[in-house]
Amino acid sequence: MNIKLEEIVSNIQRNVDFSGSVFVVDKDKVLVDKSFGYANRSDELENNSATRFGIASGCKLFTAIAICQLVQGGKISFESTLTDCLKIDFKHFDDHVTVHHLLTHTSGIPDYFDEDVMDNFEELWVKNPMYRIRKLKDFLPMFRDYPMKSQVGESFHYNNAGYILLGLIVEQASQLEFSDYVQKYIFNKAEMTESGYFSFDSLPKNTAIGYIDNPDGTWKTNIYSLPVKGGSDGGAYVSANDMAKLWKALLNYQLLNETYTNKLLTIHTQVNETSFYGYGIWIKKNSGNNILKYHVMGYDPGVSFHSTYYPDLSIKVVVCSNKSDGAFIIMSGIEQELIKANTL
Repeated sequence: MNIKLEEIVSNIQRNVDFSGSVFVVDKDKVLVDKSFGYANRSDELENNSATRFGIASGCKLFTAIAICQLVQGGKISFESTLTDCLKIDFKHFDDHVTVHHLLTHTSGIPDYFDEDVMDNFEELWVKNPMYRIRKLKDFLPMFRDYPMKSQVGESFHYNNAGYILLGLIVEQASQLEFSDYVQKYIFNKAEMTESGYFSFDSLPKNTAIGYIDNPDGTWKTNIYSLPVKGGSDGGAYVSANDMAKLWKALLNYQLLNETYTNKLLTIHTQVNETSFYGYGIWIKKNSGNNILKYHVMGYDPGVSFHSTYYPDLSIKVVVCSNKSDGAFIIMSGIEQELIKANTL
């Protein structure tokens, strides 16, 4: 099947001019490990299997793991409220907002980037210069004093600000900067040696620059389109192989014990007919009402990312791209072949 998968990936790449890395592993057997396009177009430096890519919201999973680690360690609980966890005054936030609500996007708090009213992420940085956004607390003025969007626990509404607050909770409970916490207790434990939270103005070698293609064939980098440094709602860099290591470490209980791993992977809220959400992770069921996949995804200007674990097959798929789109169609092609070959 790996030859078929490689053909599918290569065919799609030619059709959509995909730029990035694709990694598919069945237990410990690598089925696909291919890279396309340039990490740096100006110097024509090619993407390779160790290239680090921004993954946008794909790293909400890291934040959820960090929170679960702190709960496992007795530092906080899922029922802890914002007042319990943070020494910050939120004038209009409901006192009943808990860690659980933040993890499941059911808190009802306002978001700093509300996809219902904003189409372009870059609009944010007109009034809030991106070069000033380096720490989690720098996001607070963008949503702290706004009214609640909906009632606590009323419904699922994807919320980046909620994950900023979760990162601040990690910082207060651990007394470590969020990125340092993730490096020490997640990346290092999972042996993710090519991953980290890096600043745009201090990127390590072999890091893909994000590109935004214009309709007229010109392009620009995403350096003025995102915060200088990513945080708990998105913006880490990983290699495709490292993301597969993350899945392996999580599923082998190296990051959390079995109880809290299962808690993270449990369906906590329904998004639509077949899509659900755990803690920092999307969950999709098949027509037989069984779990088809656990998956994470991320989109930013110059970034597209999808990664999936299929429990019935023990197959992990990682698709990283340094363009604004492309990851979804590659992932879809791989998934269609897996379903066809294995009747998932």
